[in-house]
Amino acid sequence: MQLVNIGFGNIVSAQRIVAIVSPESAPIKRLIQEAKDNKTAIDATYGRRTRAVLIMDSGHIILSAVQPETVGGRIDKTISPEELGKQLAESMKDNLKGVDQK
Repeated sequence: MQLVNIGFGNIVSAQRIVAIVSPESAPIKRLIQEAKDNKTAIDATYGRRTRAVLIMDSGHIILSAVQPETVGGRIDKTISPEELGKQLAESMKDNLKGVDQK
């Protein structure tokens, strides 16, 4: 099973992705709203701007703050467990930026 990092430590199965699209068009905005209404939307943006919408074979819609081209590029290459660990560590660092550390 190939996994792909969609940002901020969130990972999805690459085999289950049907399409990766930009959220800018009206039909995609409607698709997102319908998924939210049907409770099939998964928001993985951590409050940031949605830049990619992943449409899954289960009918779920995943919102990501990573560009569609970036997600697609991550799918193209095989991710070793070591590389996945590095990506997760980097994502966790990004999550902690701006957080008050006392």
